Amino acid sequence: FALGFVLQGAWPIAPFMGLDVALLAWAFHASRIAAQASEHVRLTHSELSVVRCEPRRPAETSLLNPYWVRVQLEDPADMPRSLTLVTHGKSVQVGRFLGPRERLSFAQALKQALGAARAWRPV
Repeated sequence: FALGFVLQGAWPIAPFMGLDVALLAWAFHASRIAAQASEHVRLTHSELSVVRCEPRRPAETSLLNPYWVRVQLEDPADMPRSLTLVTHGKSVQVGRFLGPRERLSFAQALKQALGAARAWRPV
């Protein structure tokens, strides 16, 4: 396409077309790197662990006691929900990859699982 514009005398368009292609390639590259990020939440009767893996960074692990964790789901009218696990002045945001409905569903499931973990008694 750029060659067609150059042949018609509209040569200033060619660099902008090249810039478009370069920006599109950069966007695909950035999207591919961002897609490698992950978050793993694991709950046992004695520990709630959140492992966040982001590209080009070491994995972050947060260990929380399930007996003291409170699930806090913010629901402002003009912004997406924010899901935070709060305990003893420490807070960990989880579910950043999820949409608002999935985050709500995850919060409800996590509250139920925390209730079951708190009620667990060794045999």
